Amino acid sequence: MSVHSGSEIKRVTTHTLQELKNKGEKISMLTAYDYSLAKLIDAAGIEVILVGDSASNVMAGHETTLPITLDQMIYHASAVVRAAKRALVVVDMPFGSYQGDSLEALRSAIRIMKETGGHAVKVEGGAEIADCICKIVSAGVPVMGHLGLTPQSIYKFGTYTVRAREEAEAQKLLRDAKLLQECGCFAIVLEKIPAKLAQQVAQTLQIPVIGIGAGSGVDGQVLVLHDMLGITKEFKPRFLRRYADLHTIITEAVSRYIEDVKNIDFPNEKESY
Repeated sequence: MSVHSGSEIKRVTTHTLQELKNKGEKISMLTAYDYSLAKLIDAAGIEVILVGDSASNVMAGHETTLPITLDQMIYHASAVVRAAKRALVVVDMPFGSYQGDSLEALRSAIRIMKETGGHAVKVEGGAEIADCICKIVSAGVPVMGHLGLTPQSIYKFGTYTVRAREEAEAQKLLRDAKLLQECGCFAIVLEKIPAKLAQQVAQTLQIPVIGIGAGSGVDGQVLVLHDMLGITKEFKPRFLRRYADLHTIITEAVSRYIEDVKNIDFPNEKESY
């Protein structure tokens, strides 16, 4: 039975994702940050909704994901949770809410779970945050890992180019992925790494591996909703497929509205009381 068959499955869980991997069915995941769009993609049958810290870019206009706060992530996640009847909702833990202090990490994760009603949290990094992950998991909070290009570390990397091309970095990524599985992560996102390495990670691990710019050999895919809908125009990485051109559609609709208002064509008699 496919998870896609609407009413048969009440709610996608971490267990559902594991079952999908075990039977070789790919997992679909998209970001959302507000009630209206989350409701649309949930009803369309998406399995996982990520309330990404990419809200920092697409919702708040920041250049990086670093400025968004825990309070702001909780605000966005609460709206998404109210919309999602079926999808598993995963909430990004923002920069500064978990690095370096496992107790702080646990407090942040508990706040997210209690105040948003979300189902899991996501953190970036490997060995350097393993103790934080173990602490959060031991408290009963499901954790999704994130390796490869980790945007919260952008100033360390200095660039958004593909990660783990060199053998040493590839080996570290493989070690980190195994470590995250041992720590109890239920899934891992791999961002912008060579497809061959991503496939190797997915085949090595028992838990689901979701890719973004990591080829098709992984267990599922994630994209930023505003990118794949073509609302944003500036961002054009190789891995992005635009499934719509809402930028043009919205711009044209607004232009027509302005014109109709100016020409006293809106509202007409039928649209008046």
